[in-house]
Amino acid sequence: MRINAGDTAWVLVSAALVMFMTPGLALFYGGMVRAKNVLAMLMQNFICLGIVAVLWGVCMYTLAFHGTGKWIGNFDLAFLDNANTVSATGFGALPIPPLSFSMFQLMFAIITPALITGAIADRMRFSAWLSFVVIWSLIVYTPVAHWVFSPAGWLFRRGALDFAGGTVVHINAGIAALVAVIVIGRRRGWPNHPSPPHSLPLTLLGTGILWFGWFGFNAGSALGANGIAAQAFVNTMFAASTAMLGWLVFERIRARHPTTLGAASGAVAGLVAITPCAGYVGPMAAIAIGFLAGAICYFAVSVKFRFGYDDALDVVGVHLVGGLVGSLLLGLFADRAFNPAVVHEGVFIDGSWELMGDQLIAVVSTLVWSGVLTFVILKVLHLVVPGGLRVSEEDEESGLDLTQHSEVGYAYDRV
Repeated sequence: MRINAGDTAWVLVSAALVMFMTPGLALFYGGMVRAKNVLAMLMQNFICLGIVAVLWGVCMYTLAFHGTGKWIGNFDLAFLDNANTVSATGFGALPIPPLSFSMFQLMFAIITPALITGAIADRMRFSAWLSFVVIWSLIVYTPVAHWVFSPAGWLFRRGALDFAGGTVVHINAGIAALVAVIVIGRRRGWPNHPSPPHSLPLTLLGTGILWFGWFGFNAGSALGANGIAAQAFVNTMFAASTAMLGWLVFERIRARHPTTLGAASGAVAGLVAITPCAGYVGPMAAIAIGFLAGAICYFAVSVKFRFGYDDALDVVGVHLVGGLVGSLLLGLFADRAFNPAVVHEGVFIDGSWELMGDQLIAVVSTLVWSGVLTFVILKVLHLVVPGGLRVSEEDEESGLDLTQHSEVGYAYDRV
């Protein structure tokens, strides 16, 4: 296949946009924690850029995208050997260099564990987080990416659809976040002593960067500068906008005030929900998906108080629930008119429930695999990491910036 310069440029730009989402996520989360933990939150996100990139080059890419095994790939492209000339299995017809595809997919692998940091904010030991990212990326993320994204994967073969990572990224990280907060436990004083965001402007800035980068996340997943990319771009915008409005409508009704944090959370909920659907549905479906995601995720974030799990920054309510909403609504709205890759259309298009069944299998499989293995990983790390998973009460009180990194985000006494 002859390399197309336009397609190659778009995929490379999209990879850069998705990479930019990780620092955007760091700012989004960083603004929501207390000032004494802002650097620790930024560092937990930024370190994923280092760890996962190295793992990707060594073995994650080949295990996720090369080989014909339905459960996992092979080591033929380990250390990116020949990856500049040998395409990922099933992607040989793409008019882009194989390495551009590899780098685009790398950025997904980086941001996925970073999403988990919002749930465990203010209390996880940095050394434990480093070990967790390595192990979780290898044995949780890599197989799920192969199952769903690789044409050889068993969920791909079944017909499950995930345009840009609803199951691979958001459900995968969301259920891991829920397990992590249950295993690690609550923050000191939660929920009786609130921990309000220290900088909502920082959170809004992070939201804007995430929204901007998400166009690469979704439209880039078309893997070319084409009509499907344009459709995904439009759907991404519409879903985020209507989800923000949906969240604020119910926040205004229930809490009497639309908040900036609600606007940010609603927009992200819509971005999450449209991710699996972006290239498979029309713009009016995107509007419906976005509004439903904003409303459902608004109510979902309050569930933690009823069940007592301390999801500090609402990763479960936004990413897990938003991913579930999008992945399952795709079973209703998938339309071949917008993408010929849709083999079985949604219930609302042709009345068939076949795609919905495949979506359910993909969702449940991801929940079980990620949930169980995350639990095992955390339990083992608690035994082998010096000091365990969690910082001491004294360190938590002092703040993770000082105790884990010997720095402060704001040097008030030096002004």
